[in-house]
Amino acid sequence: LLTVQPSKRFLRSAALRQNSLKVVGSVVFPVKVYVKLNHNSPRILCLTNHLRNLELIDPKFQWNGPGGGLSSENSSVEISPTGTLILRNFKLSGVYTCSIFYKLTAMQPNKNLLIKYLIYAYSDPKAYYEFTARYHAAPCNSYYNTYFERTLIQILNKLVDELSCEVTLIKAECHHVKMQRGGLQNEIFFTFSVASSDREKHNRLCQESACDAFHRLNKAKHLIDRFFKQQVEVSRKSSEPLPEIYYIEGTLQTVRIDRCYPGYGINALIHPDCPECCVVCTPGSYNPTNGIHCLRCDSSLIYGATKC
Repeated sequence: LLTVQPSKRFLRSAALRQNSLKVVGSVVFPVKVYVKLNHNSPRILCLTNHLRNLELIDPKFQWNGPGGGLSSENSSVEISPTGTLILRNFKLSGVYTCSIFYKLTAMQPNKNLLIKYLIYAYSDPKAYYEFTARYHAAPCNSYYNTYFERTLIQILNKLVDELSCEVTLIKAECHHVKMQRGGLQNEIFFTFSVASSDREKHNRLCQESACDAFHRLNKAKHLIDRFFKQQVEVSRKSSEPLPEIYYIEGTLQTVRIDRCYPGYGINALIHPDCPECCVVCTPGSYNPTNGIHCLRCDSSLIYGATKC
């Protein structure tokens, strides 16, 4: 019984439009509300759809959260005279209830309704790209390989630095490879990642879409792809012999990996209104790492558990 259903499209821009959304409760079942971590909640009404269409005499409202009674004296809570709740800089997920006392006529006794909400903190997934690539190499114990590994990562970091992205070497292993119908050759197997960092250069000057972490990350991926293609093109056009260390054409592979903060996970079955969100793990589950799923744990009794 939501007046405005928080669709997937809405959730992506929720931080900009929270003030325009009003969530209405139900006495039949708890209404789920998703609030972006460290952002303000939508306006949560201490009303049902039925009560919204009635005149209420001398209404009184009492909100309670996971930590007890709520009051506007707390800087993170705002409650209007009509009982509407806004949670600021939201962190504390859990069950929120509102009791409304009212009369329909001055002569009637007080009526009382208890409205329950399940309010979940969520965040967008933090994605990164993992690359693998192979290079023809110097002998495996050679200093030249180690020097080249450092240099390659430095070059890639300079390439994506203006996008506030960062390249990290995961591993570089030198192996002897038996070629088809040929002899042995030395190859370095690189695995490295690129991720958008929290810092954003010139964030006051760029448009919002251009500053978006996912947009910057995809642009960084494109620059890295082009860097390796250019190495192949330069080798083909050059009449000089190949250097001892060079990129082996066609070996670059890319995988996108999503991750959630510890204590958060993605579950479209439990949270169909926020199917791609990293939603706080509910009691009975936990996520100890930057994985994407909350794992079952019967002894976990809190929201956002990071250990079982």
